[in-house]
Parts: sequence; C-alpha cells; structure tokens
Amino acid sequence: MSENRDLSSGSEEMTPAEAMSALFAQLIIQQTNMAMMLLGKLAHPESGKIYKDVEAARLFIDQLEMLETKTKGNLTKEESALLKQSLMNLRLAFVEAVDSAAPHRESVPKESSGPTNAAGSTPGVGATSDSTPPAAEDEHRKKFSKKY
Repeated sequence: MSENRDLSSGSEEMTPAEAMSALFAQLIIQQTNMAMMLLGKLAHPESGKIYKDVEAARLFIDQLEMLETKTKGNLTKEESALLKQSLMNLRLAFVEAVDSAAPHRESVPKESSGPTNAAGSTPGVGATSDSTPPAAEDEHRKKFSKKY
C-alpha cells in the first residue's frame, strides 16, 4: 500500500524549479510537434491526414527562436540542449519541405499570358528552358539560406 502512495505522490514532491523545467520542456515539444505537423512530417493526430503549411510552420519555428534568444543564459543544460536540438531538427525539416515544394511551384505557373513549354516557362523569354529551373532553384535556395 505504501508503494502505491509513493508512486501517486511523486508529482507532488516535485520542486517548483523542476515543475517549471517540465513545463518548459512540454512547451518546446508541443511547438516542435506543431511545426513538424505543418511541415508535413507528422500526421494530424485526429484525422491522420498530412497537412503542409510552410508559413504556419515558420511561425512556430520563429517562436522557438524567440524563446532561445529571450532565455539565453537562464536555462539548464538539459533545457538548452532540448531547445537547440528541436530548432536544428525543425530547420532541417523546413529546408526539406521548401525544397520539396519548389519543383511543384515551378511546374504550375501562377500567371501565364502565353503558351508555356514543358519546363513551365514562356518560350522566347529570358534564357533557354534548360537553364531556367536551375537558376530559379538557386534563387530559391538563396532566399531561405539566410535564416535557416
């Protein structure tokens, strides 16, 4: 009987610092899971469907970066390591999600006033169709390589 009592009262014996540390870890994991779900890396827990909203995921990543900046020097080693690891994984997933979405955007032009060739560009405009996708891909990578 005393063993059951010890197990159930384990959470009551947590110090305020330990409770705050646990809440901080829970917040980091929650934000990370939401960002991963919005990057299409995790299925929605209720529907089981994969959603992809890179801009919404960026918001969660930015919030974690803000926490990293605002709490610098005030975290334990474990809290700091959890936050750094989460941000590193999210940044990698973000880049992968953006890179995987780039070919889809190139194949479907947003505004087209004339005929397009197989590469998705208007014939006779700019460089040849063989050099258009790599140039657009390089420009896309430069855009996102500064922050992540």
